[in-house]
Amino acid sequence: MKEILVVEKILKANDAVAESNRLEFARRGVLVINLMGTPGSGKTSLLERTCVSLRDRTIGVSVIEGDIATTNDAQRLSDKGVQVVQINTDRFGNACHLDASMVCSACCSLNLEDREILFIENVGNLVCPAGFDLGESFRVVVLSVTEGEDKPLKYPVIFRSAHAVILNKTDLLPHLDVSVEQIKMNVLSVQPRCLVFPVSARTGDGFQRWVDWLVGSGKSLG
Repeated sequence: MKEILVVEKILKANDAVAESNRLEFARRGVLVINLMGTPGSGKTSLLERTCVSLRDRTIGVSVIEGDIATTNDAQRLSDKGVQVVQINTDRFGNACHLDASMVCSACCSLNLEDREILFIENVGNLVCPAGFDLGESFRVVVLSVTEGEDKPLKYPVIFRSAHAVILNKTDLLPHLDVSVEQIKMNVLSVQPRCLVFPVSARTGDGFQRWVDWLVGSGKSLG
């Protein structure tokens, strides 16, 4: 019982900071995407291509990059000309997720005045990030087709909270015994209102619809 009370206290404190974050993002007119998924699902590759596509549409983008250690992914995005700040959770006891206070602190290092979209790439994990509101506008789960068809059924909590799912690495489908339609059915069985975007971050296939949704969602905030 004491452990449950401690967890409840932590989540309530997090939710209070998350709501403060949300109000500040709304004041600035910034669309915030909490990007979640396993290590290797292709979150950073997806961000690289997405940020370039949005820049081509003259949309300002920033990224908060979450990892337990290293600045490797942040450097990849910086090399693309993206404004990015790194959060390493090894400073917080090797936390397997970001929380609202971490995001609030990271935003102090970002200039959001001329930015329309902020991506928060969460720590690679299909469990812990689901429980922590960051103040985001939307939650998006990146699922590689190489992970199989049953991940939404095995990890329902994170998919249940998702507004959209990116089915990444579709260029590998000819080499896999995997059905995109079955993955979609499994996603929708957990979250019937979820949008599903099959894409290839490597080739760019499917990106038009994904980027159109981001742009439209950003305009709806205005």
